[in-house]
Amino acid sequence: MKILFQGDSITDAGRDKRNYHELGAGYPKFAAENIRADFPETDFEFINFGISGNRTDQLFDRLYADGIAFEPDIISILIGINDVWHRHGAGRVETTDAQIETNYRAILERLKKQTNAKIVILCPFLLDSEDKESWRGEVDRVIAIVRKLADEFADVYIPLDLLFEEALKVQPEPKFYSADGVHPNDNGRAFIGKHYAEAVRSLIEAAK
Repeated sequence: MKILFQGDSITDAGRDKRNYHELGAGYPKFAAENIRADFPETDFEFINFGISGNRTDQLFDRLYADGIAFEPDIISILIGINDVWHRHGAGRVETTDAQIETNYRAILERLKKQTNAKIVILCPFLLDSEDKESWRGEVDRVIAIVRKLADEFADVYIPLDLLFEEALKVQPEPKFYSADGVHPNDNGRAFIGKHYAEAVRSLIEAAK
């Protein structure tokens, strides 16, 4: 079974781009470890094509070469936070909410038309971080867009925003999971990887 991870720096996580089977230090590594432990008799091929800094339009531009061409059985996408981030940083890129939805919808429509892959959508998230609190409303709007598209296109939806919200009721320090509110540390990566493996279990079992 071929599982392909797509997204931005949260997925990339320092992977070796010369070898797409090298998963980096992020949640794909933890997800793969959990999945292999859960299904020791299944032959898996894990592929990571996350690229740090990517927005929804950039993912669409490389979708064929870094996704469709590999004919994955499962493709997962975590994208959208940079569409907000790049509105605020140096060299601003003003991607409107409407453009984000158009870009993301185009990605999903193309996957539906050109692959037989099951689609896993992970929701963007923003943990409490003082320097990014002004982004909160924008991120919430992107989350709403992703949730709406997941209802229409996803075989599995992983609401990372809500999962972290629940986790923070037990471990109330956001920096336990991320120093900057966006990029997870090892605790955050393991947390996402665990929930990813649980979420795709039914897809793997159905394919056996």
